[in-house]
Amino acid sequence: MSPAGRPATPAPVTAFIGLGSNLEDPPGQLRAALRELEGLPETRLTAHSPLYRSAPVGPPGQPDYINAVAALATRLTPEALLAGLQAIEGAHGRRREGVRWGPRTLDLDLLLYGEQVLSTPALTLPHPRLTERAFVLRPLADIAPGLRLPDGSAVEAHLRRCPPGGLVRLEA
Repeated sequence: MSPAGRPATPAPVTAFIGLGSNLEDPPGQLRAALRELEGLPETRLTAHSPLYRSAPVGPPGQPDYINAVAALATRLTPEALLAGLQAIEGAHGRRREGVRWGPRTLDLDLLLYGEQVLSTPALTLPHPRLTERAFVLRPLADIAPGLRLPDGSAVEAHLRRCPPGGLVRLEA
């Protein structure tokens, strides 16, 4: 309890969010999503990477993706944060039916939530494919140089082993 007798508010946790879009003005989708992340309750946007263009993962014939990573300081639980991310996706027209890894207006992935390791039907932390994708690792390293994953491995080490996959930085 706090000195005033109220329950103590937990300290903010740093969470990293992967952003991606390849439909309906992808750069605009990501810029709008960054503003909306700032609007989540008990959450503050502390940093975001430049935008990057990458080849799509998944079915052929879809447009390239625009990607970025954002850092948040949040008091939300991982599950509440995920629900907030999914609400933002829905507001951008994201539908979860259809082809896996198909084109989408907005994709927000909870990559890391502090040092937490979690595996539930709804959420796996760290994100299960985090270390395999340059379009996540490069922007993550941009905003959190020296970051280590909960297993102690360095993001930069994973990035060095990950094929670049045609990743192109779009803006500073």
